Amino acid sequence: MTENLRLVRTLTLPTEDLLEAVSPLPEGIRAGVWDLVGEPKGLDYAEIDAVVLPYATRGSWQQGLERVPNLVLLQAQSTGYDGLPEVVGSGVAIATAAGVHVAGTAELAVALILASLRGVDDAVRNAANGVWDSRRYPGLADRRVLLVGVGGIGTAIAQRLAPFEVELTRVGSRARTDETGPVHGTDELVTLAADAEVLVVITPLSEDTHHLINREVLAALPDGALVVNVARGPVVDTAALTDEVLSGRLHAALDVVDPEPLPAGHPLWGAPNAIITPHVGGNTEAFVPRIHKLLKEQVGRLARGDEPVNLVRRGPWA
Repeated sequence: MTENLRLVRTLTLPTEDLLEAVSPLPEGIRAGVWDLVGEPKGLDYAEIDAVVLPYATRGSWQQGLERVPNLVLLQAQSTGYDGLPEVVGSGVAIATAAGVHVAGTAELAVALILASLRGVDDAVRNAANGVWDSRRYPGLADRRVLLVGVGGIGTAIAQRLAPFEVELTRVGSRARTDETGPVHGTDELVTLAADAEVLVVITPLSEDTHHLINREVLAALPDGALVVNVARGPVVDTAALTDEVLSGRLHAALDVVDPEPLPAGHPLWGAPNAIITPHVGGNTEAFVPRIHKLLKEQVGRLARGDEPVNLVRRGPWA
């Protein structure tokens, strides 16, 4: 711990439920409730050392955080942290909720794959119209799956795909070999896409991954291939994917899009070969106890002066 780093003694949580979840507070820690829109309850702006962000909203964060002159730590409830470094000064540490959303996001990825490859979306539409249409769909067994992203959620997706007897190829930021086998680099994407029947995207959004799945990668996919995005919308070029889907050449199953929410009237809404869920990958009932456990641990670490877990920008802990 650096010489000038004092213990984090005060923090805000966005809801009463979260405050209750971390209570009783460790000795020396004070907490209040603040949703970053109204006024903090129980603390003055100048007292606040750490802020736990609301979940799945980002409306007025910049304006609210500008009122906190002594912010030390920004704690997200999401795995991704794109956009957060821009709303606080460079000296503020940022921590994510990495691990909390792993199971939920991985299970949705598999659900989207199965729904598309087994025609569940068609069956739901047919049922609404009283249509019995029995035909053969590709299925998941024996499919060649290209998984772009080998972090915690990517690993969980790979583990869940194993029982389905797929041929899995993994892609990371660089080529390497890990404990489960070879990982290809993103510079190989176009070549690898040419042999992929399912492309699953679960890589963080950064300058390097913005539009990583671009027109060239999409064009390299075989006719009838399925694109599944459970990462962040801008990792995939939405315009390029829309063109491929509307042409009927590719299928898509998307939990994230760019922009979000997808505007009313966007052609993807009505595309028969597209499934869209509203960015709910990690938002299951498993989220609640897991975020409670993480925040409880984080508060304990702050009370002891220990380094927070899941730091993606170290701030005073550098």
